[in-house]
Amino acid sequence: MLLAALCPGSGVHAGNDRQLVALINDLRQSSTGCGGRPVEPVAPLAPDERLARVRVASEAQLQAALRQAGYRAAKVQVIAVSGPRDAATALRAIKQRYCRELLSAQFAEIGVLRLANSWQVVLARPLSFASLGDWQAVGRAVLAQVNQARAAPRRCGERAFTAAPALTWDARLAKAALLHSRDMAEHDYFSHRGRDGSYADLRATRQGYRWRRIGENLAAGQNSVEQVVAGWLSSPEHCANIMNPRFTEMGAAYVLNPKSSGGSYWAQLFGTPR
Repeated sequence: MLLAALCPGSGVHAGNDRQLVALINDLRQSSTGCGGRPVEPVAPLAPDERLARVRVASEAQLQAALRQAGYRAAKVQVIAVSGPRDAATALRAIKQRYCRELLSAQFAEIGVLRLANSWQVVLARPLSFASLGDWQAVGRAVLAQVNQARAAPRRCGERAFTAAPALTWDARLAKAALLHSRDMAEHDYFSHRGRDGSYADLRATRQGYRWRRIGENLAAGQNSVEQVVAGWLSSPEHCANIMNPRFTEMGAAYVLNPKSSGGSYWAQLFGTPR
């Protein structure tokens, strides 16, 4: 359990800052790591309201606050800065000292608390992972959540999307998603590039899917459909895939491996057939 120094704030306005979460997730999708070194993108962080309610200044307070919020964490870090007036400035201040933590694959969820010009970010990973049941039923639950999101206008970072038609389930896309999730879980890695060098387009083709457009969202570390979709929607790039009106079909799957660094691995494939 890690704890960063908490700077005191004097503001009166409290609440989550979705823009900071989106900026952090955008950073996690960047191919430029700390110090400008190239890195593999990491999974988006899913917002968790319990983490956003945590306010601490010491490790003892952190443990008590997490218990009170009902969050059981295997790993957690609290980062705070005081002074920035907007999310972009807050991210720059946090990145200067905690870039590696922001880009760590060991974290899966996030809570942000803003009090005037004081910002607190809680990064965490759930303590344990429980089976959610049949992967196809879970995949279809992801589809339902995605279609609910597409039913209303939404901003994905700087991009505005109108409501989009509902996607339909495709078993071939789902099978491709399952195989890639399983490969990541069994071999403990996270990447759009498979160990055989394949990407989503080739993996879909292998399952007999003849496509005009293809897209893929990945996630790791979340243990519910709601959390994994919330993470995608809080990441501009993943959100844009979900809201893209040119996609018409989808498949999704998840695989658990508690012994791996990710714990849970999720894949979501979007397609437009020929």
